[in-house]
Amino acid sequence: MPTLLLVRHGRSTANTAGLLAGWTPGVALDDHGRDQAAALPGRLTALPLAAVVSSPLQRCRETLAPLSAARPGLPVHTDDRIGECDYGDWTGRELAELAAEPLMATVQQHPSAAVFPGGESMRAMQHRAVEAVREWNARIEEEHGEDALYAMCSHGDIIKSIVADALGMHLDLFQRISVGPCSVTAIRYTPLRPFLLRLGDTGELDSLAPPEAPPEHPETAAGAADGAESAGGAAVAQGSSAGASARSSAAAVGGGA
Repeated sequence: MPTLLLVRHGRSTANTAGLLAGWTPGVALDDHGRDQAAALPGRLTALPLAAVVSSPLQRCRETLAPLSAARPGLPVHTDDRIGECDYGDWTGRELAELAAEPLMATVQQHPSAAVFPGGESMRAMQHRAVEAVREWNARIEEEHGEDALYAMCSHGDIIKSIVADALGMHLDLFQRISVGPCSVTAIRYTPLRPFLLRLGDTGELDSLAPPEAPPEHPETAAGAADGAESAGGAAVAQGSSAGASARSSAAAVGGGA
């Protein structure tokens, strides 16, 4: 199954102002956020992205703009299900002010019980986000193969809830996870279980590239051609194939470390 890169949007004007942006329209990246977005294509250069899925909100679209410009033809899709949590009546309020609300203790310590007034529950937020990931995993694998990589640009609480699901953590523990602006979190999905490869990474990402098929060894090709004439030629071919297999296994073990 595919590897998913969860990109949190770059730092926004709401982040610097200490506001709970939610679905407030017009929340853009600040100067630092734009610098973070401009650096994203370089960080992803080695990764053959099959597609990108974005939250519909402006700060996510602005984060992806430099990547789209650097990769003409890269499919970019929008999915409301990975949009920010609907904070309802809390939307646009100062976080410092909200800290005094009794509900904030529930949000921090027992989020599975939190329902924002006039908005959605954190359980519903996680459910829609995880459903989106599962459906996009299936679509990307069908269209691009099981080793495909794709990215989603979303929001802090959404990404944390997806990570919690991948780790088999209860939603009540998801506040222990931290993902900073323009960080990349990588999850490799398999039929048995997901694997968290990176969490909130702001550095290099080259090692997430899928392994390349080893080039055919000249001795292997020669051995295969001579195999019909001599048993010795067949032995050479078999030995060379075994060596290539051993090298491949060693590379896989090293990559896993």
